[in-house]
Amino acid sequence: MILELLIPHSFGIATLWLLAGILLRLLVNKYGQGLNKIPGPWLAGFTDLWRLFIVRGRRAQEVHIELHKKYGPMVRLGPRAVSVADPEAIKIIYSPSSGYSKSGFYPVQQALAKGNRLETMFNTANDRYHARLRRSVSNAYAMSTLVAFEPFVDSTSTEFLKQLKLRFADRPGDEGICDFGAWLQYYAFDVIGELTFSKRLGFVETGRDVDNIIRDLEGFLNYVSWIGQIPFLDRLFIKNPIKIWMAKNGLLNSSAPVAEFAKKHVIERQREEESGNSKTPRRDFLNRFKEARAKDPEFITEQLVLALTVANMFAGSDTTGITMRAVFYYLLRDPSKMDKLLDELARESKAGRFSREDGLAQWEEVRDLPYLSAVINEALRCHPAVGLTMERIVPASGVTIAGHFLPGGTIAGCSAWVIHQNAEVFGSDAADFRPERWIDATPEQRRRMSNCLFSFGAGARTCIGKNISLLELYKLVPTILRRFELELVNPETPWKLHNAWFVRQAGFNVRLKERDKII
Repeated sequence: MILELLIPHSFGIATLWLLAGILLRLLVNKYGQGLNKIPGPWLAGFTDLWRLFIVRGRRAQEVHIELHKKYGPMVRLGPRAVSVADPEAIKIIYSPSSGYSKSGFYPVQQALAKGNRLETMFNTANDRYHARLRRSVSNAYAMSTLVAFEPFVDSTSTEFLKQLKLRFADRPGDEGICDFGAWLQYYAFDVIGELTFSKRLGFVETGRDVDNIIRDLEGFLNYVSWIGQIPFLDRLFIKNPIKIWMAKNGLLNSSAPVAEFAKKHVIERQREEESGNSKTPRRDFLNRFKEARAKDPEFITEQLVLALTVANMFAGSDTTGITMRAVFYYLLRDPSKMDKLLDELARESKAGRFSREDGLAQWEEVRDLPYLSAVINEALRCHPAVGLTMERIVPASGVTIAGHFLPGGTIAGCSAWVIHQNAEVFGSDAADFRPERWIDATPEQRRRMSNCLFSFGAGARTCIGKNISLLELYKLVPTILRRFELELVNPETPWKLHNAWFVRQAGFNVRLKERDKII
């Protein structure tokens, strides 16, 4: 009987201690991080669960913009996390010599292959590792190198034009409706396949999601976007030490689908080379990664070669597809801008700028077209692919930004969606798609806008695949417009956005009409 009385009493005391501990932790979060004077939503200072649920709502970019309108250039998003809207902060936080490392959000994005983390330039938080890896492979991503890949891009473009014509062009009713958003991602995937493995992956030919890799990538991004707000959760779910041990010992398959997808193609190449059926040495990314391994085999392991191909699949398809959709969508929503671009293309065509009879634009022919460049820059500004803050950890000495002191260890970052709405930099009409701002600006204004164009990040961690994306954009946009007339199926209905780290679009359906004559 005494025991029966003591147990409930002990349980009650334990519960009270637990509640007291939780309350103390919340109070320390709110008032003990040195950020209490920074404005923001009241709950955000107590727990990262607030920002987790905001990201889980899939419209975080809109929430962040509204928060900065309400609270100013610095907003507290979590106990130790702040979002910065001051464009000058880009030079502080992302400077190559700043000493700001990536936060724990990024390692959550490391895919697994047989229990091993695939650490790349994009998802590593280790600055020394990043610098060494970038030195090893950066030449492969230089624009001078990528231009040599132009025939690969043209091969996919030719197939893309063929499929659009066969499947959709000039067809009546529902047969003529093209989910252009999906097809642009198919194109981006096949281009990165050509560049990485010297072979298209079959998305464009089949008109479908090959091996469901796009679906799996979307699921992966859905996971990392919100779990990354509280990174230790990843060690409970995906990178659980027990699950990793089981995977390494063959007791569990924990490999990410994108890793399996890339590995399949790496093995195919290896078998071709071993059998002697390989064609002349290929100058694709896989070949260049293997060359880097031959120079530094201790660092560039077979696993790292796989990780590099995974990184190409991961970042080289989704982000480029997103930007391509933005370019075409904004042009179709504003016929006056479309007409200006078509006039430029027609004028340059008449002047003999374009060399190919099939209408495929070449990099050297289009790289300096003023209005095309303005359209692409404006699409990158109005719809940056990355939709969350690019988090960095403030060094131990701390820093003062926008009038606020941030202690060492604070997670600080800028969002491209927020920075690109800055009226001082981009004008009072920053919310509008207006390519002319890049043409009408003074040299100083244009320089400042370019420095604040944050779509590919900034500093030493600028996206290494930037040139791949630009090469595809500059080539495909004029090629499509010279060959087809496009119109929105439902011009009154805006597309839907889904922010899962990358801000994907849905509902971008068009009709295509083949031109009687290539512009």
